[in-house]
Amino acid sequence: MGGTLGRTHGPYTLYDLDALPEDGRRYELADGWLNELPGDLWHDHAAGQLKAILKEAARQADADVHIAGAPQDVTTPAGVRKPDVFAVTRDTARAVLERQTRTYYGPDLLLVAEVVTPRTVNEQIDRVRKVEEYAATGIPHYWLVDLEPRPAITFLELVDGRYELACKARSGETITLDRPYPLAFDPARLSEMD
Repeated sequence: MGGTLGRTHGPYTLYDLDALPEDGRRYELADGWLNELPGDLWHDHAAGQLKAILKEAARQADADVHIAGAPQDVTTPAGVRKPDVFAVTRDTARAVLERQTRTYYGPDLLLVAEVVTPRTVNEQIDRVRKVEEYAATGIPHYWLVDLEPRPAITFLELVDGRYELACKARSGETITLDRPYPLAFDPARLSEMD
């Protein structure tokens, strides 16, 4: 990584992030440091399944939302994150498309979900760091998706500037939510094959 960046040992900037080669790796930038995001088939499959679930529920609810995720960027007070899945209003998505950019501003998000990769530094980032960052950004809903031993989701909701536990759901349990729009699903669907 060092040979392609302006500074080999940081701190790094958005320019350094943009200058990284297109080699299939994904990075986030937080407080001047680059963090490589994990990716494996199980993780990426679960993120894709969650996007599909959220899109279908939004269509059924006639919700004015657009579902997106990595490789699109989200700005936070710390830098640039690439959430696995997030929701914005259609107007916000349209504005990003018209600007021909891949960046969303954190306060525009209605929901963000991260698929946790256990036993990595990213697990700590998703469970601690991003909880603080996304709350400071004002994102109303943060979901933490665990895939081991079976899919489960922790639903956090922003209350007075901090996330509070709204509920949890494990495989075999159908969760029904009213916010950010009506939806119901079993987390077991995250590991289903089409």
